[in-house]
Amino acid sequence: MQKRILIVSQEIFPYVENSQIAEHVLELAKKVKKNKDLEVRLFMPKYGCVNERRHQLHEVIRLSGVNIVVNDIDQPLIVKVASIPQARLQVYFIDNDDYFQRKLTLKDKQENLISDNDERMMFFCRGVLETLQMLGWSPDIIHCHGWFTSLLPLYLKNLYIQHPVFEHTKVISSLYEESLKGDLNSKLIDKIKFDGIDDDNLNVLKSPNLKSLQKIASQFSDGIVLEENYSCKEIKDFSEKNCISTLNPDEDNKDTYYHFYQNFFSEALV
Repeated sequence: MQKRILIVSQEIFPYVENSQIAEHVLELAKKVKKNKDLEVRLFMPKYGCVNERRHQLHEVIRLSGVNIVVNDIDQPLIVKVASIPQARLQVYFIDNDDYFQRKLTLKDKQENLISDNDERMMFFCRGVLETLQMLGWSPDIIHCHGWFTSLLPLYLKNLYIQHPVFEHTKVISSLYEESLKGDLNSKLIDKIKFDGIDDDNLNVLKSPNLKSLQKIASQFSDGIVLEENYSCKEIKDFSEKNCISTLNPDEDNKDTYYHFYQNFFSEALV
């Protein structure tokens, strides 16, 4: 029986260009998919700059229409899907008219962080997990890429782990040297607590910057990958459990990640 790998990323090529993470994730998915023992799917946000016509996105009506409450406001979830023909990969997109219609990704034209990135991140991470529940697709491993996915391990372990879809799911976070400068909204902790999560570990998010987001991802992940050239010693020391220093999908070896994932299959499967 095939093992199921879900790759969740803040960016995926070709939908987002000129991004190290976007290209890295595509190469990873292509390499992993070559192993016939693995089934691979991907999720990313449906930013307004993603050209729906060119990439042939279409809405999955049966998965859309659920509301996700963010900061006490109901936000409708819209799910779209497309494929990368050359790689034969299926990509799901999390969309919402308030959060993802702007022709931007995570920064404005002046390279400043978008002011509601905290809520966009919350909506995206919960949207992925809600969509998996509706699909009934149980991943053995969820592999997260980029700071925008940092809350997914927290939500999985606190709000969704009792759902049958996630009964055997393990989560891995890849940490990158990213250009996230500055803090997100200082009320991020309060907004997360409104979701019913009141954990002492949330205190690390008092200053919601790149380091604190990577710490919260590490805290609730079963495994950590420090991607190439990662240098922050503080995070390395914090992320000792199941930490792999470097895995390079650009190397022509489809088994590199498969062997890494095998560390978790024995725990993930009965």
